[in-house]
Amino acid sequence: MVELRLLGPVELSVRGRTAEVGPPQRRAVLAALAVDTGRPVPADVLVKRVWGTDPPDGARRALHAHIARIRRLCEQTGDAGDVRLRLVRRSGGYVLEARPDRVDVHRFRQLVGRARAAGHADEARAGALVREALGLWRGEPLAGLGGQWAARVREAWRRQRVDAVVGWALLESRVGDPVTVVGPLTELLGEYPLVEPLTEALMQALHAAGRGAEALDCYATLRQRLAEELGADPGSGLREVHEAILRGDLPGPSPWPTPQVPAAAAPTAAPPPRPPSATTPWPAGPPVQLPMGVRGFTGRGEELARLEEILASAADQSSAVVISAVSGTAGVGKTALAVHWARRAQKAFPDGQLYVNLRGFDPGGSVVSPAEAVRGFLDAFGVPVSRVPTGLAAQTGLYRSLLAGRRVLVVLDNARDAEQVRPLLPGAPGCLTLVTSRRSLTGLAAAEGAHLLTVGLLGADEARELLIGRLGADRVEAESVAVREIVGRCAGLPLALAIVAARAAAQPSLP
Repeated sequence: MVELRLLGPVELSVRGRTAEVGPPQRRAVLAALAVDTGRPVPADVLVKRVWGTDPPDGARRALHAHIARIRRLCEQTGDAGDVRLRLVRRSGGYVLEARPDRVDVHRFRQLVGRARAAGHADEARAGALVREALGLWRGEPLAGLGGQWAARVREAWRRQRVDAVVGWALLESRVGDPVTVVGPLTELLGEYPLVEPLTEALMQALHAAGRGAEALDCYATLRQRLAEELGADPGSGLREVHEAILRGDLPGPSPWPTPQVPAAAAPTAAPPPRPPSATTPWPAGPPVQLPMGVRGFTGRGEELARLEEILASAADQSSAVVISAVSGTAGVGKTALAVHWARRAQKAFPDGQLYVNLRGFDPGGSVVSPAEAVRGFLDAFGVPVSRVPTGLAAQTGLYRSLLAGRRVLVVLDNARDAEQVRPLLPGAPGCLTLVTSRRSLTGLAAAEGAHLLTVGLLGADEARELLIGRLGADRVEAESVAVREIVGRCAGLPLALAIVAARAAAQPSLP
């Protein structure tokens, strides 16, 4: 059996024996491929992951040498039981072919996902799955690898581990032995002293173990830290747990969402109150908020190709990628382009697609504030109201924590300026943000490294194709002179063409 291990030193295990991969740089190349097992990784992305944004002159030659050695190493693994490891070259880049469950970080995510799916129906199985997932960790992930990419990926994976530990701890406090989780939670709190779900889980475990005074002390310590370092108070969920312990009526913790009972089968008696901490450390399901695509979308070949290039660069999970698709005029089709491409790219973001119309240039003046947008995103991820902290900064922090380690596409449509956008940008590697605005938003390019993309007017042929898509080729061909005049008068604006096409479609007998 072949196993690739990244949750510790980068290792390749074949039939239970560790194969010699080579020097740290070659292990970095292998890790840069393995994080995207089954997907092509462009050579430029590999160079950036291993050598950074300012690689030396010989970086590409060194990459090809390491790729050749890794390919030979994969060939030497042979057909090890039920899996074969292969490194192949495709048009989009290099692909490391292996079953995802043979790469420890991917298996970790699979096990955690299965545990969440088991939920209330089988909490004992859910606990066993999470324990198995946590057992894959052998120390510091990507140990021995330097560079900014490795550091950022390492931190994102640590956050995923924190989420898994919280879920496991709440399960043990409910159906297992709460004493066993006190030590691991205390240790993690030393690394992440301001992560409220860790403190909440530790308070639940201490309370379940009969150590209520220590649970209250945990709360007091966190409250003091938050006040001194952030000038903030604990979130409502943590406050409710604290108050319930003081009253002596804290129910048993539950890390899984309460199953919804159909109305027809609902019991006549009122159900017991849901405990304040009855929430899952993982989203209940990936949100899919993209609006309908535009019928008859046409043209924009260069813009779509550029977006595909930027998507390929987003595979470099070292940072969130921001794209600004702008034009100086309304009605040029920015939203149509953004939604059309986003729907094409959905499969690249299996953890969800978020969308909000920020109404930055709404004639009625009802601009969506960043606070409103963030709350909408938290709702999309199923965050209970009791767990939403007060204040935009804290809510933004929770939003970014939810995205950590996940692949989510965020479409921010019709933004007024960079300040409206910034609180909505993920900080998570692997996420991608697509912003549309009438303004160029050069501030995002300067401060956040946004890729600026200008959307121009449609050419005459593209405008004609739009009308054909809305009205059919027969009608457009039958009155080609009128069509040319309409195209000219609409000045290449898709919105104007769409309005004319709608009127023509509503009156099929009108010339």
